[in-house]
Amino acid sequence: MSVKAITEENFEQEVLNSEKPVLLDFYADWCGPCKMMSPIIDEIAEEIGETAVVGKVNSDDNMELAEKYEIMSIPTIMIIKNGQEVKRFLGVTPKEEIIKAINE
Repeated sequence: MSVKAITEENFEQEVLNSEKPVLLDFYADWCGPCKMMSPIIDEIAEEIGETAVVGKVNSDDNMELAEKYEIMSIPTIMIIKNGQEVKRFLGVTPKEEIIKAINE
């Protein structure tokens, strides 16, 4: 499965109404650590794409979402289950740690 682009327009449908857990990567194109996380997020999508939704949110283009979830630094990786945030990682995070959190 590939990573979905999550925007303010599709957020409710793709994230809040998702039957599956959702992993969101809040990033910006100019952010160095975000560029380091991007291939890791892609790998996670390949590995768990059947059991979870993996999405990326460009925080520059979707400022309302970034504000709503109080994204203060990027990358911020969030796991949402049943419309509620259950876990948050700040900065570059090992793939195994993120996958473990999704499966909990």
